[in-house]
Amino acid sequence: MPVLHSPPPVTHTGCVGCAGTCDGGDEMKVYGDQDADISYISKKVVAILGYGNQGRAQALNLRDSGVSVVVGNIEDSYAQTARSDGFEVYSPAEAAQRGDILALLVPDEVQAEIYATSIAPHIRPRQVLDFAAGYNIHFGLIRPPADVDVIMVAPRMIGVNVRRAFETGGGVPAFVDVWQNASGQGMEIALAFAKGIGATRAGVLPVSFRDEVEIDLFTEQALWPAIVNALVTSYELLVEKGYAPEAVLMELWGTGEAAEIMTEMARTGLFRQMTYHSRTSQYGTLTNFDRVIPGGLKANFETALERIRSGKFAEEFAEEKHRDYPVYQELRKKALAHSLNEVEDKVRNFLDMAFKAGTHQKAAAHS
Repeated sequence: MPVLHSPPPVTHTGCVGCAGTCDGGDEMKVYGDQDADISYISKKVVAILGYGNQGRAQALNLRDSGVSVVVGNIEDSYAQTARSDGFEVYSPAEAAQRGDILALLVPDEVQAEIYATSIAPHIRPRQVLDFAAGYNIHFGLIRPPADVDVIMVAPRMIGVNVRRAFETGGGVPAFVDVWQNASGQGMEIALAFAKGIGATRAGVLPVSFRDEVEIDLFTEQALWPAIVNALVTSYELLVEKGYAPEAVLMELWGTGEAAEIMTEMARTGLFRQMTYHSRTSQYGTLTNFDRVIPGGLKANFETALERIRSGKFAEEFAEEKHRDYPVYQELRKKALAHSLNEVEDKVRNFLDMAFKAGTHQKAAAHS
């Protein structure tokens, strides 16, 4: 079984914008393009380790920003894509030797293994280790030597959106931090990297490795389970009461209206976006806000957060990985066996046909 180290003390050296506390008591600094100087990385070689979701987007953006990039990846379809995109592709170990900045952009659950086998044997003084999430550093699964910089540049969007925003002249926000500042230029390098991927166009916040991973895990283990549970419970209840499964599913999430509401929450505000809904909708939501989910929800959320902060979840997940994910496989199998999956297929086919019919009618009208 993997041995987990206790989370090391939080150095939090990157949060110069909030006096190193990020406790909500100070106004947090937001870094923009004017705060970042790409020359800190323009003469260095960035090795992107893992050409997947974030890897491809960040590699392309950095190259378009004038940065020299190589890719480290095993021989698979991702390596083929990287070559098609015009990158030199090496094994992770060789890329780690060629790079001055090593961006470890493989999934959290395999980072420690790749670090141990491909990076640690070759790491040299003054290299920079860049992470897009705080998990492995905060929980002590990766322990770099003292003579390298350890930074985090964590975009708050999936890779395809990181690339799409960059191509249209924009960017997506990111968190940055410096865990270990061996060179004395860790923050400058982190901000330059953030600028290279377009993040400073949207705004970069100084957030510690610890806070990034704990907030991220909290949303995955408290917020989203509550939302998904509410959707499934609503679906099951309404179907039990005789409502058509297709109609229920379309109303709850099938049409994407819920996603549009979430997008408007981000643009306008969680409560302010309610003005775009009917008075009936607003009244129903506000009067039932405390009735539907009583105060016990906060207590459950606090329990989830404590499991994360104490390291208990990281220990549990390490054991699950060691056993080849038996609990995950069983729960996923159960979720995919739910009857709503078949209804989703029906609704999706119906909506696809309606969309195609509408497209054909629109084309005919303009012909």
